[in-house]
Amino acid sequence: MPIKPLNSSKLYRASALKKLSSDCKSTKHLEPLDEIVGQARAQQAVEFALSMKEKGYNIYALGRNGLGKRTMVLRHLNRQAPNSNGRTLFDWCYVVNFDDTRSPKVLKLPAGLGLTFKKDIEKLMAKLLKSLPLAFDNEMYYTRADKLKNQLAAKQEEALLLLTEEAKRHHVGLTISPQGNYELVALNGEEPHSEESYLALSAKEQDDMQVAISKFEAQLRGIVRQITVWEEEYAEKQQKHDEQVADGVLAHVLDGLKEQYKDHPNVKAYLKAMHKDILDNLDIFLEESEEQAALAYASMSKKMPRRYQINVLVSQTSQQQPIIVEETPNYHTIFGYVENATYKGTVFTDFSLIRPGSLHKANGGVLMIDAVKVLEHPYVWDGLKRALRSRKLSLTSLEREVTLSGTISLDPEAIPLDVKIILFGDFATYKLLQQYDAEFTELFRVTADFEDKMPRTDKSEAQYAQFISSIVHSNKMLHCDKKAIARVIEFSSRQADDQNMLSLHSVDIANLLREANYCARSVNANMIRLSHVEQALANKEKRICRAKDDFMQSFVNGTTLISTSGSTVGQVNALSVMSTTDYQFGAPSRITATTSFGEGRVFDIERNVELSGSIHSKGVMILTAYIASILGKTDKIPLSTHLTFEQSYGGVDGDSATMAELCAMLSSFAGVGLRQDIAITGSMNQFGEAQPIGGVNEKIEGFFDVCKIRGRKDSQGVIIPQSNVHNLMLRKDIVDSVEKGKFHIWAISHVNQAIELLTDLKVGAVNAKEQYPKNSILGLAQARLNGLRDKKPKQ
Repeated sequence: MPIKPLNSSKLYRASALKKLSSDCKSTKHLEPLDEIVGQARAQQAVEFALSMKEKGYNIYALGRNGLGKRTMVLRHLNRQAPNSNGRTLFDWCYVVNFDDTRSPKVLKLPAGLGLTFKKDIEKLMAKLLKSLPLAFDNEMYYTRADKLKNQLAAKQEEALLLLTEEAKRHHVGLTISPQGNYELVALNGEEPHSEESYLALSAKEQDDMQVAISKFEAQLRGIVRQITVWEEEYAEKQQKHDEQVADGVLAHVLDGLKEQYKDHPNVKAYLKAMHKDILDNLDIFLEESEEQAALAYASMSKKMPRRYQINVLVSQTSQQQPIIVEETPNYHTIFGYVENATYKGTVFTDFSLIRPGSLHKANGGVLMIDAVKVLEHPYVWDGLKRALRSRKLSLTSLEREVTLSGTISLDPEAIPLDVKIILFGDFATYKLLQQYDAEFTELFRVTADFEDKMPRTDKSEAQYAQFISSIVHSNKMLHCDKKAIARVIEFSSRQADDQNMLSLHSVDIANLLREANYCARSVNANMIRLSHVEQALANKEKRICRAKDDFMQSFVNGTTLISTSGSTVGQVNALSVMSTTDYQFGAPSRITATTSFGEGRVFDIERNVELSGSIHSKGVMILTAYIASILGKTDKIPLSTHLTFEQSYGGVDGDSATMAELCAMLSSFAGVGLRQDIAITGSMNQFGEAQPIGGVNEKIEGFFDVCKIRGRKDSQGVIIPQSNVHNLMLRKDIVDSVEKGKFHIWAISHVNQAIELLTDLKVGAVNAKEQYPKNSILGLAQARLNGLRDKKPKQ
């Protein structure tokens, strides 16, 4: 029974939108979908991972780019109630370590308190900068200071006076040199001896004078030592006095702050340490000149007002978990860094120059990163694993690794880390990490596998219409009428290469709607209609089809040889797909087979010249096995066959030409011509059964276009595997031609059906004597082979 061509209704599945209400006229009447349609499996995985508090339950979001992975995760996270993950959020601040300024300390504060505490400290400093100088600039302070100074001066004067009087009795005087040193000299009455008068003294008088001077020098040294002790005592008393004065001021301004933060032990401890440090460094607040103040502010020394600043690294404005999307995940943007500052040629840094990274900002929430970008930047992946393992954020080790030197300026205290990482990536990156990093599966235990397609049902079409509505609303486009919605859904089905599926590649849908919106607005339409969607599709086709146009031009000018009428022995029109970066199209080509006396070998010319891929070579071996099974069961096939793709100058791969190659071989064996007005595509197994192939729509459209170029005939058509019928979503002009009987598409389940269509002869069934009917294709082939077997080879 001859194979009938497919009815036009099988070639395209139109969208009826049966589940939409009759009142729904456009996307204006459709509630936007608040989630990505068709990703229930991935959403469940994300929910599970986010609810797990144990270490290692981070997420790898697996799927092609453009599936809306990030959008789905963001929508899911934004729908969650505050504190839904059970984590308490905190503000994180760095403050100076008064015992070791190189090792800043971390202050952990309840969410929202960090900036408040920072402002309170700034107000405190402003008060101290005014009140402390005033406390040291009043009559009471000066009176007390003068009293201590006078006490010291009285003691010094009394000790020196006693020494002076006793020395005078021994004719020795106490003087002060121009350099400010005390000196003992011999006296001649009330005046010091001159050199002449001293030499006029007798030797005994001179000796007595020297003994006296030596004696009083010893006493003077003792007095000087005692004066030093008194000065130290004075300095201590003065310091104690200053501290008492300052302490009175500090107690006045700090007691209220301590009371305010009494429920926060770490803040109380910091305020206590600050209190002591201010008393130890009062000169910070008592700088006299502006130059000194500026130098103190910018200097690396401990005398700088910035040492009392609060560096609020992370401030939480609410209990809603932070959701951070890091677009440029380099080392510093992820882990933070320490800035350097320059003042008058001096480079310095301190705790106030520590800057947060994405992990700091996402602490207590979720950080989303692109996996490929993470792997592109040095050290980022290792640093990320280290942070997740230790559950700490330490700037020290990270900075040391990235600078590759042992010199770092600061050693900040580590911050506890509680974060969920979501890596977005494709399957190749996922396999790479699994294969080459043993820690990957321990740290990223949950895989959210995003679907490429979803089943196309009336219900899912309605959901998809809501999805289209959400894109329209979020991008503030013109609304789509019902026919435009249906056409977008049909486009999605074509993108999925299946009548019964819808593509979940949301970027393609969003781009189509944007371009249709542009087309509608350019003609001042008030709504996106079917014509605008068609125009957008046509415009895109025009932009990206240059390679196809160039290829089709070769059929116009005859540089690519192909026949679309008549019949030829050993020659068949096969179909393949050519691709550019963002476009693919059908490319008809001629396959030829020639035979000669031999030992039954099949020479794949493409393979012999290394233009054939492994899959194509496998297909040739399969058809060779099939030929042997039907014509060589009892004896060798005495023919050698040469197969080739004519005018093919690039690589050939894939097995979709297997049935075409078999038809060409049998045609050459039997000497029967094959119809050139029919093209064929399809793989086959060793039993001759037709197997599905990819790109069936493009292949049919490619041959249809070549037929238009070479001359249309009503007998033209394409043979495809029966298992590819559900993939058909053909262009409207092809559907119309099939409906009018001017083009045909045959779906076959066995290669024999293809042979019969191409030769208009029966294939033939073998009888008990292993013979085929004489007028069948296989009978003619068998007769020729038997004739060759009977002939002896020439000597």
